[in-house]
Amino acid sequence: MSVRATRACKRAVDVGVSGVLLVVSAPVAAGVAVAVRASMGSPVLFRQQRPGLGGRIFTLCKFRSMADGPGPDAERLTGVGRFLRSTSLDELPQLWNVLKGDMSLVGPRPLLPQYLDRYSVRQARRHEVRPGITGLAQVNGRNALGWPERLELDVRYVERLSIGLDLRIIARTVASVLRREGISAAGDATMTEFLGEPDPPGDQLRRLES
Repeated sequence: MSVRATRACKRAVDVGVSGVLLVVSAPVAAGVAVAVRASMGSPVLFRQQRPGLGGRIFTLCKFRSMADGPGPDAERLTGVGRFLRSTSLDELPQLWNVLKGDMSLVGPRPLLPQYLDRYSVRQARRHEVRPGITGLAQVNGRNALGWPERLELDVRYVERLSIGLDLRIIARTVASVLRREGISAAGDATMTEFLGEPDPPGDQLRRLES
């Protein structure tokens, strides 16, 4: 299948699956919204600007998992928020981002706009596809990976783009969520800030993908 056909097929799958999941998950999402409102108040949703396809900025939506106020992320993460992150329920609103076309079900995770100028030429290739709710890095360690490994896996996804790869990633994502693996980096609620790093050795990444 050509790259153009693969992208068209991915988009059709994204629209169909995200639409169905939004309907099916509505009762769960309503329950999560009530729990977030009761434990943290308003707003229920966390909105943040993220770069998507071609580096274009869109508004990503998630359920809130942190309380307002000063302090590091790990200290502001609430009990409800910790549960939502460990089960990935905080990601449910991103199905709306997928339906709108901002994101895909599978692709590199959307990071922060300030990182755009810090990527190497190779790392910047992660923006050649729509960002995803899950991706190759997420099923090979998620936030427990270092930045070089994570970004290289994003580029490898772009290079190997196929529907078959997407299906394998989705299957591994379900297993990873059930095991609650790689939720955060050591000592952090999610990941440390990306400051720009060299590409990782190929041998290390081959071990990650084995």
